[in-house]
Amino acid sequence: QVQLVESGGGLVQAGGSLRLSCAASGRTLSNYNMGWFRQAPGKERDFVATISRGGGRTAYADSVKGRFTISRDNAKNTVYLRMNSLKPEDTAVYYCAASGDFALGLTLAAYNYWGQGTQVTVSQ
Repeated sequence: QVQLVESGGGLVQAGGSLRLSCAASGRTLSNYNMGWFRQAPGKERDFVATISRGGGRTAYADSVKGRFTISRDNAKNTVYLRMNSLKPEDTAVYYCAASGDFALGLTLAAYNYWGQGTQVTVSQ
């Protein structure tokens, strides 16, 4: 079992930045590809970004490419999502997730463990 806890969400003005963190416990994070997803009110949970076990491969949703950066520090058992140039449409609950698959997962089904989420609100 892997327990994931997100932090770093909050209220920010459009154009601002936030860095989300996802701390893992229970098992070594380096055993998993990691991903970030988000869910806006009344909408489905959508893929945001993913990173491979060693950090050498990443993938992003088109909507965040060039603005968001996923990274990880396996020594700290933590994954990060740096979000720059935030827009009101980025407002959502952000979830981190762990995947035991070899390939980078772009869908919810690829992930075995989920955090409880952290709220990000971007004002005009």
